[in-house]
Amino acid sequence: MDRILIEALAVDTVIGVYDWERTIVQSLRLDLSLATDIRPAAAADDLRLTLDYAAICQRIQRFADENQFALVETFAERLAECLQQEFSIIWLRLTVRKPSAVPQAASVGLEITRGTLP
Repeated sequence: MDRILIEALAVDTVIGVYDWERTIVQSLRLDLSLATDIRPAAAADDLRLTLDYAAICQRIQRFADENQFALVETFAERLAECLQQEFSIIWLRLTVRKPSAVPQAASVGLEITRGTLP
């Protein structure tokens, strides 16, 4: 199985548990690893036969624009569900970092894996 990678994608959204966080837009950084078989796309040199990472990145920002969550955990879980359903992704690993959450840390966040590899 092959993997499409998207690294350090900057996404702006309203997220946080504190009242002041609910009034500002914060930046998240996302890393994704998406399982697919690239051989058909490579053989035909056809974007329609693979995961379109530009379309996926656009959908992620639209998801962030349309939703406001208290927890990064909820953001990650719902985004993973969205991507798997809309792009027929059978397996993904998603890391979400919130750089501004803890001043003493470069970032904090989490990594989830969803789906099953064939």
